[in-house]
Amino acid sequence: MKGILFIISSPSGGGKGTLIREVLRRVPNIGYSISFTTREPRVGEQHGQDYFFVSSAEFENLIGQGAFLEYAIVHGNYYGTSRREVERNLGEGRDVILEIDVQGAAAVKQLLPEAVGVFILPPSFEVLRDRLEQRASENPMNLATRLANAAGEVGRYREFDYVLINDEIERAATVLGSIFYAERSRLTRMAAAAQAVFETFTETS
Repeated sequence: MKGILFIISSPSGGGKGTLIREVLRRVPNIGYSISFTTREPRVGEQHGQDYFFVSSAEFENLIGQGAFLEYAIVHGNYYGTSRREVERNLGEGRDVILEIDVQGAAAVKQLLPEAVGVFILPPSFEVLRDRLEQRASENPMNLATRLANAAGEVGRYREFDYVLINDEIERAATVLGSIFYAERSRLTRMAAAAQAVFETFTETS
């Protein structure tokens, strides 16, 4: 059975990375698509684990090769999703998480309308601002850009299948994991397994 593609989006500072790490720890058989980006690594980030950090020239070369399922310029940097890795994981029956911005989410939904979109909201603008300031990894100009873009990003929550308010990590991670299990249990995905069970009843009646 083909895997499910989950698109997880939020404004910068919404906490999607933390929640995704929790879900990967709690829910089995999920792959995580590592994005490519031209931005500089933050403190503690590792190439090939958090992102594939590449130069603008390398990224543009990959665009020319058709390597991306989607790509966009966000806050002045390129971000892109590897087409090959996503298709390989889904084909092997593994669910895949895409951690992408709203532009990328819209592009993927257009290509793959069956993908499941989850938008993560911060409890308020003030909380979002505090989270970004506490990162201490953004210079004042980048911080101002992210905050200015946040309103436009948050306003697109209606384009997603699920909306999750990240007010407390434990609760939010539990809800996000529940979304994964619920999607796996949809009738359209469970039809063959359910029919097989049903036939065991008809065989004995």
